[in-house]
Amino acid sequence: MNNHWNKIIYRVWAPIYDYFFNTGPFLKARKVIFENLNITADSQILLVGVGTGADLPFINGKDISVTAIDLSPEMLDKAKNKYDSPSVTFMIMDAQDLKFPSGSFDFVIANLILSVVPDPDQCLREMIRVSRSGGQIVIFDKFVPQNQKLSIIKKILRPVIGMMGTDIGRRFEQIVMPYVESVVVEENSPVLFDGMYRKIVIRKK
Repeated sequence: MNNHWNKIIYRVWAPIYDYFFNTGPFLKARKVIFENLNITADSQILLVGVGTGADLPFINGKDISVTAIDLSPEMLDKAKNKYDSPSVTFMIMDAQDLKFPSGSFDFVIANLILSVVPDPDQCLREMIRVSRSGGQIVIFDKFVPQNQKLSIIKKILRPVIGMMGTDIGRRFEQIVMPYVESVVVEENSPVLFDGMYRKIVIRKK
């Protein structure tokens, strides 16, 4: 997995992405992700890996400032065409190298991105950096459950699925470990497929 390959594979995914990841159980899971978030009219929100814009309908209020980034121009075009709004700024950007000043956002939403980027540690580091003190980073993604081993079948399938643009073998606890002094994990709960997909909310100290 690397940025060059991700650009290619998500160009392929762009026309059909919503059929798989914005319907049925995934749509219900996205609704759960945004429950109990105290998003107010003056909140500054960053959507990391906005994709086709599947999360935008769950951010209520036309006056809320949203910055939506994605590495794939084709995915970003899908989002622009569906949710053209003066309150949403779309930008092509690498989630591992966010071009924003430190402490810019109240909420950083990272749905289905830490399992996609080549370097999830660097991605989380950047998300923490651009979050304000007291701000929240909200994550919806697939991780290996804590204290469980990756099954033999998943070990075999992992490189194949990786070629499709995602990694099924990452562990959130390992990714967040270097940053435990700067963040607090406020929620870590299963939301889909027997806990394979989880909702994680961390707050920057």
